Amino acid sequence: MSYSRASLLFICLSLGWPSLAQAAVIRGPATAVDGDTLAMTGARVRLFGIDAPEKSQTCARAGETWACGQEATAVLARLINGKEVSCQQISIDRYGRMVAKCTVGNRDLAEMMVRAGMAIALPQFSDAYSAPETGAKAMKAGIWSSEFQTPADYRAAHPREFAPPKPRARVAAERPARSQVYYRNCREAWAAGAAPIYRGQPGYRPEMDGDNDGVACEPYRGRRR
Repeated sequence: MSYSRASLLFICLSLGWPSLAQAAVIRGPATAVDGDTLAMTGARVRLFGIDAPEKSQTCARAGETWACGQEATAVLARLINGKEVSCQQISIDRYGRMVAKCTVGNRDLAEMMVRAGMAIALPQFSDAYSAPETGAKAMKAGIWSSEFQTPADYRAAHPREFAPPKPRARVAAERPARSQVYYRNCREAWAAGAAPIYRGQPGYRPEMDGDNDGVACEPYRGRRR
């Protein structure tokens, strides 16, 4: 699948085509947006089953402030390191991102982030990362050597920063405003000195444009002004 087709496929998925949702796989180069989100083939992809510190989030370690969110982003970037990433879609989240299981080679990116102690497992979605998390806790790896808010609590404490995009309002087709000037017939228009009236001008009505040439109440041929 070429990158352009992959991007098109993701757009179709975002529109909710279920037959495509079952077969969504995208492959290609990727960059780390934060500790659990990739940018690839024109789409944002959220790693399934884990939650990493937000990029703006800090943790407390050894009595000092530690930019754990930025570190999580850097760890994910090192795991990718210019390699091709393959993502199998699971769902779409409230931010409109594809939620997917992503691998580099045969290695699960989400699992590697959890083992590094830079993401927590979400057992309510998958129990695949619970054991790696237990190991990271025992090793005091990454955030487990610090005091930190769960990413979900951090987002809840900063609702403006992490509010999901508002659904797009359906935009009605624009209609020209109805003119407040009304002539019952051309005689009134002539009497008011408004004729001829061109399409788009106040008072123009197709009913008064007999030859449909865009000019209503034009003088009759031979008529003297």
